Amino acid sequence: MAAASAITVKQGRQQFGSLFNEIFGVSFTLDPASLADAVGETNTIAVPGVALGDIVLGFASSLDLQDITVTAYVQAADAVEMRFQNEGAATVNLASSTWKMLIGRPGF
Repeated sequence: MAAASAITVKQGRQQFGSLFNEIFGVSFTLDPASLADAVGETNTIAVPGVALGDIVLGFASSLDLQDITVTAYVQAADAVEMRFQNEGAATVNLASSTWKMLIGRPGF
């Protein structure tokens, strides 16, 4: 694995905020299904106001994902799809948890 070099970090609210016309902070509870190896599940989260072209900047919960990969994107107006995919060898049943998601509407 190559080491990263020439790393530049810009920190601050103004720099981030100027890139987006709208920011959506979303909190929701979700209980994904039990997933066997190589099995996935897609959930739709109703998020009023989001539109195609908005970007899911990130999401988090307090869970250990146990080899589950999670992706999310704005699927349609007012709807975000969140995909859970088991990439491990064992069946995983994640607990119900509160998730936080950040969505931005690009202003560029």
